[in-house]
Amino acid sequence: MKFICSIAVLLLFSCGQPKKQEGMPMKNTTGETEKTVKEVREELLSKGFQIFDYVDEATKDTIIMQQYYIAFLKRGPNHSQEKAEADSLQALHLAHLGRMYELGYADISGPFGDDGDIRGITIYNTPTLKMADSLAHIDPMVNAGRLSIEMHPWWAAKGFPLR
Repeated sequence: MKFICSIAVLLLFSCGQPKKQEGMPMKNTTGETEKTVKEVREELLSKGFQIFDYVDEATKDTIIMQQYYIAFLKRGPNHSQEKAEADSLQALHLAHLGRMYELGYADISGPFGDDGDIRGITIYNTPTLKMADSLAHIDPMVNAGRLSIEMHPWWAAKGFPLR
């Protein structure tokens, strides 16, 4: 339960919504002009990300769909740690998630609000499943066996915020 109560939700995507024309600039969350859809597409492809374009029929906007990776953080096999060690692991776990966010590898993390076997998620913004899986597995809670990872590819519109 302490795990669920103590994770801070990290917030999200750094780009604004893509516009319908190739040469039109995208806007970031503060409204400042950043890169065009074409520039964003080229940058993502050059870094090895999997993407495709989707055209919204209602608005005619071109939306870049990007593959992300969702790590389901599941209850692990080892819960034999003393309270002080478990508390220390929790602090290290939160630091790990914060670092993944600060480095741009994770866009959002958070716990589930029930006491089920799936404890939370992290959405990794990496070009490959192998990279996302490697980053998820350096989490101190995973190394200690308190959590295990189940990783899945996931497609989402680049730059769209949660509502």
